[in-house]
Amino acid sequence: MTLKIILLLVMAALLIGSGEAVAQTPTTGWNPVTFKKPSDAELKRELTPEQYAVTQHEGTERPFHNAYWDNHEAGIYVDVVSGEPLFSSLDKYDSRTGWPSFTKPLEPANLQTKDDHRLLADRTEVRSAHADSHLGHVFDDGPKPTGLRYCMNSAAMRFIPAEKLEEEGYAQYKPLFDKPKK
Repeated sequence: MTLKIILLLVMAALLIGSGEAVAQTPTTGWNPVTFKKPSDAELKRELTPEQYAVTQHEGTERPFHNAYWDNHEAGIYVDVVSGEPLFSSLDKYDSRTGWPSFTKPLEPANLQTKDDHRLLADRTEVRSAHADSHLGHVFDDGPKPTGLRYCMNSAAMRFIPAEKLEEEGYAQYKPLFDKPKK
């Protein structure tokens, strides 16, 4: 086992034994009450260089060369730092931009927007509300019914397939993907 896994197991055992809540990890779902953003040093260790550059320094990954631009699986997308639910595959569409695009957020309260004038253009940046991760931008050239295009960086998100929602702590979203009974 790697040192990281051993440390996580020891921490979990100590927390369970003390009666305290187990610290949140990417596979235990999302709890805004217990989430505490990791330090910059921890983020540098835990994230890939691209994830770190995108989420912490407003980077942008290359179009058509990222994990989710062409993902057609059913499931949800969560913040790679916090695990907070962001988008559903049910609202994903092919914007032909090379980045994963969505018409609306899964949980609007988990997103915040701010004006971005960095590239000599007026844009609206999208960040996760709790981890303050840079996710991408939102534009008003999307399809109906919202007319919005949430153009996100794959590096800022982690995809959880519909069949793994329960085991990863996101069971409340499972009914979105259940097939209706005839």
